[in-house]
Amino acid sequence: MPLRKHRCRFKSYERCFTAAEAVDWLHELLRCSQNFGPEVTRKQTVQLLKKFLKNHVIEDIKGKWGQEDFEDNRHLYRFPPSSPLKPYPKKPTYQKDAIKFPEWNDPPPGTSQENIPVRPLVMNSEMWFKRHSIAIGEVPACRLVYRRQLTEANVEEIWKSMTLSYLQKVLGLDSLEEVLDIKLVNSKFIIHNVYSVSKQGVVILDDKSKELPHWVLSAMKCLANWPNCSDLKQPMYLGFEKDVFKTIADYYGHLKEPLLTFHLFDAFVSVLGLLQKEKMAIEAFQICCLLLPPENRRKLQLLMRMMARICLNKEMPPLCDGLGTRTLMVQTFSRCILCSKDEVDLDELLAVRLVTFLMDNYQEILKVPLALQTSIEERVAHLRRVQIKYPGADMDITLSAPSFCRQISPGEFEYQRAYGSQEPLAALLEEVITDAKLSSKEKKKKLKQFQKSYPEVYQERFPTPESEALLFPEKPKPKPQLLMWALKNPFQPFQRTRSFRM
Repeated sequence: MPLRKHRCRFKSYERCFTAAEAVDWLHELLRCSQNFGPEVTRKQTVQLLKKFLKNHVIEDIKGKWGQEDFEDNRHLYRFPPSSPLKPYPKKPTYQKDAIKFPEWNDPPPGTSQENIPVRPLVMNSEMWFKRHSIAIGEVPACRLVYRRQLTEANVEEIWKSMTLSYLQKVLGLDSLEEVLDIKLVNSKFIIHNVYSVSKQGVVILDDKSKELPHWVLSAMKCLANWPNCSDLKQPMYLGFEKDVFKTIADYYGHLKEPLLTFHLFDAFVSVLGLLQKEKMAIEAFQICCLLLPPENRRKLQLLMRMMARICLNKEMPPLCDGLGTRTLMVQTFSRCILCSKDEVDLDELLAVRLVTFLMDNYQEILKVPLALQTSIEERVAHLRRVQIKYPGADMDITLSAPSFCRQISPGEFEYQRAYGSQEPLAALLEEVITDAKLSSKEKKKKLKQFQKSYPEVYQERFPTPESEALLFPEKPKPKPQLLMWALKNPFQPFQRTRSFRM
């Protein structure tokens, strides 16, 4: 916002602006923003500036604020000398109340590694030899490692923390505190939305009292499967489809809370900034929809499926005079899908953009993100492992003899230390040499970089300069062409120059 000097009542004020200037500047900014668009009116801009004044983003020239008396006039305003936002407390990298998961070397609670009860063994010559070799220090023994039992609360906390971390990474935020209250996120909702689904991917509710009423579900099926609703044995008359649609719209319009909830409003709005990157936006919407209560997610899935089918059905009669079917769907259900608790005029534009994108990509958005599910399941499986699996341990579970690491000879150890890491590097060098897609210039550059990083491997492959030169044979130089201008004056006899001396 440009600031400059203004005069009011024989007095000058530095670094301020008039209300009209603020409306002009912000109105143009909102019209050019990808989250709003050219449909923003000047009246809506004034309403937003009233909110700014109420929340002390701006103040009048005398320092007053908190009253929504902002008008489109020449009254002077300024920015407050200090930020109206409270600074976020700097949290440590770890949380004090975070769950400490067991490490590999943690014994079970109340049990020390030295006092583990061991079944008496029958000693034989092989066992005596192994124990004797350990005693004299020839073979290091492998110690059994125990793990703690994961409780249901531990698993739920893993799902919650990893889901929120994944969402924060996709949104590119330093903290999710800006867009949602983490304490209100229910981990049980996430797990239910992932696993309790039908073959079509729709959430199945445990509490049937939270289901859609039967008459609403029948009406939605009727319009979604039009013109096959005659199979439902319902009376057909002129304008029947309009009455059915009005029934559905009335039910969703009287919900106490939008389907995406007041709590997640800021999280869904923040995803709108990623709409230009469609793949990232879909991924962010997938994770946000996992945080919904299961009954909300189910209602949203059924509603979006009905809306998409109605828009694609060419045989559907017009449901409203003067409005296209797609526009009617968005205008009718946008507020019941997304709405803030403190309603602002601009919320309607945000809801329209979100519902339009949701209707076009609902099949992908309302799927469970497979990458997130796989990573969490692998994490839980890793933490549930009771002990290290040694070679041959799974063959005979009742075997009470301890397992040992395989002993190798000193020569084999030295060979693995010297050449174990060089073999992959030699294979990488050969891959660069044989790559036909690389030009000679690029290949020389890569080989020079490889020689600088791994001189020993490079020296072994090219022991002499001649062996390296064979890789880049020199091209025969073309003979210089005889210039025609040199033959204009053929060989002339030597002419003695005239002496300069008198």
